[in-house]
Amino acid sequence: MARRPETIETLRMVIELLRHIPRDRKVSAPMLHKHLADAGIDRDLRTIQRQMEMLSDYYPIERDERSRPYGYKWKEKTTGFSLQMLSEQESLILTLAEKQLSNLLPASVMKSMQDFFDQARSNLDSEALGKRSNEWLSKVRVVSTTQPLIPPKIKKGIFEEVSNALYGNRWLRLDYKNAEGKITSIEVMPLGLAQQGPRMYLVCRYQGYDNERSLAMHRISKAETLSHSFIRPKDFDLEQYDNDGRFGFGDGKRVRLSFNISKGAGFHLLESPLSTDQVVKEIDDQYQIQATVVESAQLHWWLRGFGDQISNVKLSKV
Repeated sequence: MARRPETIETLRMVIELLRHIPRDRKVSAPMLHKHLADAGIDRDLRTIQRQMEMLSDYYPIERDERSRPYGYKWKEKTTGFSLQMLSEQESLILTLAEKQLSNLLPASVMKSMQDFFDQARSNLDSEALGKRSNEWLSKVRVVSTTQPLIPPKIKKGIFEEVSNALYGNRWLRLDYKNAEGKITSIEVMPLGLAQQGPRMYLVCRYQGYDNERSLAMHRISKAETLSHSFIRPKDFDLEQYDNDGRFGFGDGKRVRLSFNISKGAGFHLLESPLSTDQVVKEIDDQYQIQATVVESAQLHWWLRGFGDQISNVKLSKV
């Protein structure tokens, strides 16, 4: 039983190698080594070379030995290594997942799933299998609740480095530019990723500190995963961090909010309350709203957005 984990990892490595052998060109052992590293499989180059020698003996793999490094590809008239056929329902789910989860999964996991995503899209493009499911993709959409903005560009390679370090609980060295344009080199403990509208944030702790900070991913100009790992703090919870209003520039302080709002502007609050203890009273052509909320800059921006349709705004300690 003690050897089972190693056996499973070897099997996973073999599957990844077979998946990355092309049919129309050659791939070298160093290139396969990089593919495995991107998928989170740590093996030295010599191990991969030995595996490819063995696989070439058992599978119809052409090995070009005319020059080093050797090149590998599937022999002509072979189908190569194919994945199990996905059903129409599985293809639809995977296609939607690829769109919605691309920034919420480690880059290594997304890369290891790429063949599944490709097959899912191919299935939905097929008249025989996926016509109605393909139509479904044009029938659903996640829409913005605020003015749509173009997402800021994240420098190439940054998301991959950050997400893989987060996945493996490894320290990161970053070059980070703040809102004033000052660039600082820092070492951080990555704790979470959050998508807020068009922007993505890394929640982390600076080395030597025990408080969390949110760094905008598009302001990271350089990221390097360090060799040393860390034990994830038990006192940190990303959901609680969000509930405390930290992404809205708050510090977790809860207040009792009270205000009057015109019925036209405030009707949506009857359907989507501010809190579970919200109380609503009708006063002529207005609603009087009371609710316990987290005080944050985002809350104040939201209140100001109603202009003269809101009045008698009061905040009191809970």
